[in-house]
Amino acid sequence: MKVHYKINGKDYEFDIHPGKVLLDVLRENGFTEVKGNCYMGTCGACTVLINGTPKTSCTVLAAQINGAEITTVKGLGDILNPHPLQKAFVEKGAVQCGYCTPGTILAAYALLKENPNPTDEDIKKAIDGNLCRCTGYVQQVEAIKYAITLLKEGK
Repeated sequence: MKVHYKINGKDYEFDIHPGKVLLDVLRENGFTEVKGNCYMGTCGACTVLINGTPKTSCTVLAAQINGAEITTVKGLGDILNPHPLQKAFVEKGAVQCGYCTPGTILAAYALLKENPNPTDEDIKKAIDGNLCRCTGYVQQVEAIKYAITLLKEGK
């Protein structure tokens, strides 16, 4: 079956098996910035924004969201023009292996879209579904707080 998505602002059409999960469709079509690990929605590495809401793409049937707008971490910025969250994660050392980083940044992005002045508890709750095995969460929370400062300064 054919599905249509807008991914990172561009239109795509894919021919998929109806039982495929979104994570596999994205990765098979070159969106390797979306990481996969647990296939149960528990690690958060595969988080993408679906119509602006963070979702674990390993738990979403690709056919269910035909016509959706999908944002991956590359949709926020790139190496030449990083989003303040991407810049903050690098500058605050919140990236080590980088496996969880795309999902965590997208969870934080969704939080800041709804609440530009979150408390530490709000931040922790927003990234609660994203497991990090190496950096730890202290640097990630600090990076998100730093990104808030960058966003307020227009950087």
